[in-house]
Formats: sequence, structure tokens, C-alpha cells
Amino acid sequence: MSRPHILIVNVYFAPFTYGGATIVAEQVGKALHRDHGYRVTAISAMSRADLAPYSILKTEVDGIVNYLINLPFGRSYALGYSNPKVTQLMAELMQQLDPDLVHVHCVQDLGVGVISAAKNQGRRVILSTHDFWWLCERQFMIRMDGTYCQQDPIDVTRCAGCVDSVAKARERQNVLKQAAAQADLLTFPSKFAHDLCTRSGLVAKENIVWTNGVHLPKSGFFEQQTKRRNSSDRLAFGFVGGPSQIKGWPIIQQAFEMLKTDQEIDVFVVDGSLDGSWWPDISFEGLAGNWSVVPRFSQDKMDSFYTKIDVLLFMSQWRETFGLTIREALARGIRIIQTDSGGTTEHARANKTHMPKIGDGPDRLLVELERMIKGRDDHPTPLLVESFADQAAVLAEWNARHLNAPFLENPQLRKLSY
Repeated sequence: MSRPHILIVNVYFAPFTYGGATIVAEQVGKALHRDHGYRVTAISAMSRADLAPYSILKTEVDGIVNYLINLPFGRSYALGYSNPKVTQLMAELMQQLDPDLVHVHCVQDLGVGVISAAKNQGRRVILSTHDFWWLCERQFMIRMDGTYCQQDPIDVTRCAGCVDSVAKARERQNVLKQAAAQADLLTFPSKFAHDLCTRSGLVAKENIVWTNGVHLPKSGFFEQQTKRRNSSDRLAFGFVGGPSQIKGWPIIQQAFEMLKTDQEIDVFVVDGSLDGSWWPDISFEGLAGNWSVVPRFSQDKMDSFYTKIDVLLFMSQWRETFGLTIREALARGIRIIQTDSGGTTEHARANKTHMPKIGDGPDRLLVELERMIKGRDDHPTPLLVESFADQAAVLAEWNARHLNAPFLENPQLRKLSY
């Protein structure tokens, strides 16, 4: 029997990686290719003025061929979620590539027509949601004033304060829900995301929670971590979010202004922008500790950041669907200060007693900072979390049941205890 062929559709894909959903799509694809013998192909988007509109550029990274569709500038509102020209191109590519399975991730700008195109050709479709784009045109349920929208379930008639046209938003939501309903499997990265979305009417033939994996620490990480901790009495904090209200930066800034400590502490801030533009104009004057900004890191270089820190600050002011950085830190024996931010709390170390609520002020964070400083050496053991290989194994098993394809299990895959 020939090896299964999966076509991954995501707005970004290597060599143009950006955002957590893209990382998941890429890493699961690589693991399916590496561990389960899959042939993996991708379709993604680009917008380049030097190329003709809707032309296709073919690239290849790590054995995965990626077809990039060049989207013209100045597209209309409706073309952002349903673009007939893109649908036609993807249908033609699918006819040519003949995949056994189409795995749809984030398709903003590409449009949802890929699902109906695949079903019209008799192909099985998995749709994996990563955020709230399928229900909220602002993608993250963040209102115009920068606060989290508390709707549950989501009723588009209550979105007038955030959208230009409720009628257009209703039409958009109807089109997206109808498209999602055609999928053979609809996955959500957390129980929180699953429950909110299904209560809001986003359902398919089968709906499951498929938790994301992370990159586990490489060989030698813990030796380097121990060496750094033994060589210095300084407690180190890390912050990966940008300097925005929704990521909790004002609360962090005010809490460190209030913090009084006779212990030496370091704070490392990651500039996650592509051009290093997030933090140059932000002043750390008056904040307790020694502050440093470090550039964004690639997935294979994340250990160099995590060896620097003992505590991850995750003060998100919206209910997120997952929390990649939280899992990365937990797998490396790093403590977390986090808010009660939706799917980010679905891990074994989540402690509601020490978890600031969304909307709590800097005084609540200050309590947790002081607790961490008081217990400076209370480093936890690493937590067993899923890797991308584990995540891909779950998908390969599901595919084997539904595609009559061989499930080529890698005996080296680590078995989870839950």
C-alpha cells in the first residue's frame, strides 16, 4: 500500500513561518513525514507586488513542498473569508496532487472554499481551529477597547460595537459555519475552545479536543539550566508577550514598579516582532530588577531562552484557546505566573489559588512575584507534556482508522501517562 498523502492548508507555512498555529501545522506535518511515512504537501498564501495576482510559487523545506498563492492587495471584506478564485486554484492543485486527506488550519485570506472543493472531489477533511476566527471576525474575541469579549455563546447580533456591519458579519458567520459543518473531523486545542465554539454552533460530523504539542527540551538543556542556577543567586523572570494591554504588559510594568526586594532579580523580555520593533521605545526605568530585551527565537533555538529564566510571566487578559509557551516552560521545570485565561489553564500544575483573574490589578500580581522571590529555590520538576510527535501520532491513528492507511508507529515515541 502506498504511503498516505496529506495536504496541509494554512495561511502561513515554511519558509514563511509566523504565529503559533503555523508552528503547529508545520511541526505536525514534519512528524507525520518523519515518524509515520506520510507524504506531506502544503498550500499557503503570500502577497507580493512583484508577482502576478493569483500566481503560484512552489517552494520546499525539509521535504515538504509548499504552494504559495499570491493574493492581490486591496481585497474586499468578503474575499477575506471566501475567495472563489483561490478556491478554484486550490481545487486544481488538489486534483493534480491527489491527497488522501486535506488538513485545514487557519485559512483567513485563503478562504473556506477549500473545504467544499475537497469534499466535491471526495476527499476526507480535517479542520483544526486555533483561535476564534471562525466565529469572530476580529479573530481573538478582543473588543475595540482592547478588552476580552465575554460572550458565551457568541451571538453575532451583539457584535455591533466591533464590526462595521452586523449584516455582513452575520453572512460571514453563516458561510463559515456551513463550511465547517462539511468537515469529517473538527478539532479544538482545548476543552475551553471546544465548549465555547460548539455552544456557539461551530460543529462538524465529529468534534474533538486535540491538544497541541510543544518542542521538548533538547539533550543537555537541564545540565545547562542547573549550571546557570548554581552559578548565581539571581532569580530570573521571562515575558514572551508584546507590550500590549491584552497581554498584560501594563499590569506587569506597574507590579514591578511596586516591587520592593533585597534580592537581585533579572527579567528577560522577548521581542516577538519580525523587525525588532516592539520594545525599543519602552522604558524599564523604575522597575525592580535588571531588564533585558532578547530577540525572537526560532523553534530550534528556544532552549537558549528558557535556560535563562526560572519564572514565566503569562498575564494574558483574554481567554486564549491554548498556551504553547506555558507548556514549553512546564516541560523545562520553569514556574508559571498566569491568569485564568481559558485553555492556557488546562495543565496539571494549574493552581487557581495562585492564579490572578483577568482584570485583576498589579497588586494581585505583586503577591505572586513576592511569593516566587521568597521561594527562590523552589524549582519544580519538569512536567510531562505532549510533544509534536505525540500530537502527530494521535492524528495518524485517527487517519488509519478512517483512511484504511497503515499506522506506522514509531517505537521511539514516548507514551503519555494520561
